[in-house]
Amino acid sequence: MLVKRGKEPEAAGPDGGTARAPGGRSLTVLLTTAMAFSMLQLFVIGALGPRLVGELGISRTVLGLTTTAGFGAAALLSPMAGRLVDRVGPRRCLIALLLLTAASLALIGAVPGTGVLLLAVALGGVPQALANPATNKVILAAFPADRRAAVTGLKQSGVQFGAFVAGLPLSLLAAGVGWRGAVWAAAGTAALAALWAARILPADRPSAAAGPSAAVPSPRDTWRLAVFSLLLGCGIASVNTYLALFGSQRLGLTPTAAAALVAVLGVAGIGGRVGWSRVAGRPGRAEALPALLAAGAVGAALLLAAALRAQPLVWVAAVAVGSFAVSANAVSMVLVLRKAAPGRAGKDSALVSAGFFAGFAVGPPLFGALVSATGYGPGWLLVAAEFAAASAIAVPLMLRRTGGPDA
Repeated sequence: MLVKRGKEPEAAGPDGGTARAPGGRSLTVLLTTAMAFSMLQLFVIGALGPRLVGELGISRTVLGLTTTAGFGAAALLSPMAGRLVDRVGPRRCLIALLLLTAASLALIGAVPGTGVLLLAVALGGVPQALANPATNKVILAAFPADRRAAVTGLKQSGVQFGAFVAGLPLSLLAAGVGWRGAVWAAAGTAALAALWAARILPADRPSAAAGPSAAVPSPRDTWRLAVFSLLLGCGIASVNTYLALFGSQRLGLTPTAAAALVAVLGVAGIGGRVGWSRVAGRPGRAEALPALLAAGAVGAALLLAAALRAQPLVWVAAVAVGSFAVSANAVSMVLVLRKAAPGRAGKDSALVSAGFFAGFAVGPPLFGALVSATGYGPGWLLVAAEFAAASAIAVPLMLRRTGGPDA
């Protein structure tokens, strides 16, 4: 069915993925929940890592490889996941995302050793790859243009909420029933979420990916956002991985205080993703934000380096990383929704996500090698350089401020 570009069609969403249905609060909560579950297996391993190391005899090196395995698999699978979402529809893919998350968590709960653990985390890369393409297509189909930016920010905050759940409720549950019982409880919750998704998501249209739109190449700005996300992911992943260790080893913080640094970063990231995405929904603002937020992240990384001489600055830096760097990823998704050609939101979302996941796989090993050789000061300067390069990549977006389908 032909519709005027930028208008809401009557029988299908503007991306042709699902039958049109008005987006409500329950659908927004479901999308946020799906994003939280999409990366929960990695957060669970991080939060329960000491228990895994103690019981299974897994080395710290192998535990670190789980991040590379998970994000590496997600980066490699993202292009295929995007095409799959465009072809079969976001409803089927979101249900599959939640069921695969349940399977990955159940496998982690039953893991006997290193090989199965890495296999389980790699399986968890599939939900990661599906998450942004599927949720973005639901937003295009079910929400009017003036609400999409706000809903995108809310659902992107689900990733940070997943980190909170792994770090507090599941950790407390593990203290009572054991880490395997806690992980199995999370797996059961993911399966229940899949049933909920099957109940409330609008039906997929069989012709979702049919037609000439599938041959339309991704916009140049989408490729720019993918490179931007690669550099941004390198820096964010380095901070996420080493911030608590930095606080404990170099700043003399207690383990509880060092862990609180990560919690502060996460809470700031939730607020930043919701707030900046709302700003991005205003006319002419979205294109300017990636460069500006990445520039703010440069300042955050420099504050981390300065904390070596003034310890309290590390808390300001944690808030700044969440408010600027973590938030920039949500704004990228707002831009993808605006610029994607009809029928291409899944593939374009996957392209940008692949860049972000690749950064998460590559950034921490580079940072760790540099810190081992030279110390944390040069390491944080490397993160600042990555954020500065991301900002430079995004400057043409700010200068052109070109409109997408919603413009």
